[in-house]
Amino acid sequence: MIKGITLVQQIAAPNELDELTSLFTALGFEQGKGWQNAEGRGSALLAPVGNLELVTGRIPSVPPVLIETTQLDHLHATLSKWLSARYPAEEVSTRLSVVEETHWNSRLFTVRLSSGLELGFWQSENPLHGQPDALEGDLSAVGMKFAVITTRWNTVITDRLLQGSLDCLHRSGAARADVQVVRVPGAWEIPNAARTLAESKQYDAIITLGCLLRGETAHYEAIYNEVARGIGQSQQETGIPHAFGVLTCETLEQALDRAGLKAGNKGFEAASAAIEMVSIQRKLGKKAAGVDA
Repeated sequence: MIKGITLVQQIAAPNELDELTSLFTALGFEQGKGWQNAEGRGSALLAPVGNLELVTGRIPSVPPVLIETTQLDHLHATLSKWLSARYPAEEVSTRLSVVEETHWNSRLFTVRLSSGLELGFWQSENPLHGQPDALEGDLSAVGMKFAVITTRWNTVITDRLLQGSLDCLHRSGAARADVQVVRVPGAWEIPNAARTLAESKQYDAIITLGCLLRGETAHYEAIYNEVARGIGQSQQETGIPHAFGVLTCETLEQALDRAGLKAGNKGFEAASAAIEMVSIQRKLGKKAAGVDA
């Protein structure tokens, strides 16, 4: 089995080897086990990932040694300072290039060191570059059916949450006939309605909306705990995604902020989460059946 790739580069003089080893260590390379014999010595510099790239046709106009980084500008400044301590300013500019954008969605600079060793340092501009492939849900609600549960209690808040949810669903392609709105007296009744709707198997997801405001008694904590537990239990036992859009706030002002005034609309966010979860469930089902998602 392949374990790693090593590129061997000859350095002109022992003092240059020491300098370059010191530089690469400062840049973040891990120093490996070196060696020495009558003919010379070597210094091993280890990187977390190594790649071997083979090409046909024209060789890309990049240095033969490319080093991927996560802090390109910081490394450029470090190398500029290191070169400035050893060479006149006009020579530094010929050895160290400016950071430029490439045609492969990245930024790159090159440096020609004292031994004639030319390196390219680059950083991808793709935020998902190097990340493991993940199965994620889409935000298209076309062909999906939803039940939206809201409360008559605190309607000054819940009507705003409902408006946000419906806006998200319809913007995402859900047909109006595929969205059922159910009104219950208060937050306490949400879990019962959610369970009934989920067990009917007529809906792909349930969106729960409500608002609990803290009072001067323990009533708030008792209601909230049971509502959260009931919604979660309904989701786990029925397998139907339940999006949680029940606000728990200290004051009416906080609730208004979370219902579209200042801090986004939690009804919109709950609907978005419901769409994504339905999409993920469908993809997971296809994957389990051996069908391309």
